[in-house]
Amino acid sequence: MSNYGEVIGPGSVRFRRVLPGPIERVWQYLTDSDLRGTWLASGPMQSHAGGTVTLLFRHQDLTANDEPIPEKYRSMENGVASVYRVIEWEPPHRLAYTWGAHSEVHFELEPKGRDVVLTLTHRRLAERTDMINVSGGWHAHLDVLAEVLRGESPAPFWSRLEGYEREYQERVR
Repeated sequence: MSNYGEVIGPGSVRFRRVLPGPIERVWQYLTDSDLRGTWLASGPMQSHAGGTVTLLFRHQDLTANDEPIPEKYRSMENGVASVYRVIEWEPPHRLAYTWGAHSEVHFELEPKGRDVVLTLTHRRLAERTDMINVSGGWHAHLDVLAEVLRGESPAPFWSRLEGYEREYQERVR
């Protein structure tokens, strides 16, 4: 299984990762504000379809590394908060919410022995540039999630993100 996202249709990209379980633990990292804040963004999430999820992105807090924030992301230096709508809530297997004005992100968890297969699908991305940005971002954030779940210190975030964005320039057609 490749860690790279794959384009599965117009405006859709899918990632699959094998993560250390159990499934309930991985679910907590998707839904609990403090745990989600270690790899993606903190913020409250209502535990039902139709509820809201607030994501406060503070990327510089994801790693202990002190690398500078790239100019492209300087506006995010003090954090960025976004509010989305929960579309699907089926613990501990399925979670989905809106992302921005038009797209959606879907998480599916499936036990595999002691591990968990996470399938993340981001749909309804309007343009190729959205696909590239989302793919690089999810790839970097899922790397951090895997490292955190394994008890490792995450590698520097910003340089990883920029590298993946360059790679997805070639991968997303």
